[in-house]
Amino acid sequence: MKLLLVEDEDRLARVLTQGLREEGHQVDLCTAGAQAQAQARDIDYDAIILDWMLPDVDGVTILRRWRDAGMRTPVLMLTARGSVGERVTGLKAGADDYLVKPFAFAELLARLEALHRRGAGQLDLFRAGPVSVDGRRRVLTGPEGELDLTAREFALACELFSHVGEVVARSHLLGAVWGSNFEGDPNVLDVYVGYLRGKLARVGKDSVKIKAVRGVGFRLLVDASASANEPGAR
Repeated sequence: MKLLLVEDEDRLARVLTQGLREEGHQVDLCTAGAQAQAQARDIDYDAIILDWMLPDVDGVTILRRWRDAGMRTPVLMLTARGSVGERVTGLKAGADDYLVKPFAFAELLARLEALHRRGAGQLDLFRAGPVSVDGRRRVLTGPEGELDLTAREFALACELFSHVGEVVARSHLLGAVWGSNFEGDPNVLDVYVGYLRGKLARVGKDSVKIKAVRGVGFRLLVDASASANEPGAR
């Protein structure tokens, strides 16, 4: 992968850069937020490793600016902030995953590889009623237009759109989107279901909805009248 590492702690930056290059990845290092902010817009990276605490601009602010500008590159956030509220702040800003310092290098590699697989491996077009998920562009499209999806939102949408009308277990969704060894707060799934619900409502005029099945999981439902009005419907 071609990676951008944004980290100002000298020793950690050197260790991560060397380790990632030894694993065969191309790594560009930025030690300040302003430099990283511009570089990520100019160069097409497969993933970005972004530290929360930087000397000039904090990582969350940088990430929000990237997402507001339409940049969809997967971002793995490094943070010493371990509380649930702080992690949710990072995810809401547009992070696709996070690691709390200190962390094992092997876990960093595994999480990067998982992000890359999700971004590059799912290239199909999934459809539910008048709404579709375009895997090549990672967008949600419907009668009211289209919206970009983060890597997490995209992975979640693919799972639900692959099982329209079926109840998909929470454990399955957590494993598919966050990895089988996920040990974080399982409520993060509800946060991302909320994000996806909002985008479905905006592009689909409430024709496609995610319903919670208490204690089990979630189900993607298509309004019958919306399906009947689709082009080619009989």
